[in-house]
Amino acid sequence: MNLNNDQGLKMNRILGYLSAILAMMFFGVSSPINKIMLFQMNPIVIAALTYIIAGMLLFTVRLSPLKEKLLDMINLNLKSEVYITKKDYLIIIITAIASSVIAPLSFLYGLRLITAVDASLLINTQVLFIILMSYIIFKDVLRNKDFIGILLIVIGAIFLTTKGEFGELFVDQNILGSLLIISASFFWSLDTVLSKFLSNKRDLILISGLKSSIGGIILFIILLIFSIEVIVPSNLLPHLLFTAFFSVGMAFIFIYLALREIGSSKVGAIFPLAALFGAFSAFIILNEPFTILEIVFGTLMIIGVYILYWNPSEKFKIKNIIDKI
Repeated sequence: MNLNNDQGLKMNRILGYLSAILAMMFFGVSSPINKIMLFQMNPIVIAALTYIIAGMLLFTVRLSPLKEKLLDMINLNLKSEVYITKKDYLIIIITAIASSVIAPLSFLYGLRLITAVDASLLINTQVLFIILMSYIIFKDVLRNKDFIGILLIVIGAIFLTTKGEFGELFVDQNILGSLLIISASFFWSLDTVLSKFLSNKRDLILISGLKSSIGGIILFIILLIFSIEVIVPSNLLPHLLFTAFFSVGMAFIFIYLALREIGSSKVGAIFPLAALFGAFSAFIILNEPFTILEIVFGTLMIIGVYILYWNPSEKFKIKNIIDKI
């Protein structure tokens, strides 16, 4: 019986890590795809349609005969919560505004001003924000090594943002673009931390659909207020559908699964994969070069992330788990 429980826990951990990696892959690839759409489309139009389509796709899946089978797969070997409380709906609204309205707008407007490679690398600042929010909200303890990791991430972010030209900190459009990307990282981090409270719910398809739809509706209202014309070139429709279904809809579900199985700290530790996927896909899709500056300070940020999540005693914990198995 204990063996079965251990195997079930092991499978759940594997599911959590795989979910996090898939979410990071879909999220990272969205950077160059969004960059392509930005050449011909308004950022608010891209964000509004992306989240509305994502919500429609998720609710279509939820209303289909596949719903229960999918939910059974998502909740395999888990005692999930069936009911969604008023407090849960409040968190859904807050996270929807943070991750489906403010963050994508900041990201897309920032992406218009800088390369997709730089944007992808700056997304690493999410790790810093997740650590600090976990410290404030969940009272996580910060150790001496954590401050070293935080310092390396901050240094990397500053140099990638300014390109070493500190005198033009508030003038150059690249600076503004980088600050907008960092702002997006903050609001996506807020979503990641708060979403931990929703990760034990059974109907993650409904929660993800609600977050996408709420964000999409708010963004569409903004389009109406500013009388922005909605134009989608036919050649960009596949790009829009890809980001809506995979980089938003599926990524939301995978993030919830990962938060449930391995926790917000470990999910945060995997966030640099999104940067790597994004930078690499930008290099392949857009032929954007990696400069020495980007390689050095991007690596510095990844080292900082590793230091934050490195636990000298973890090897003993792993050995104990292996011995039990």
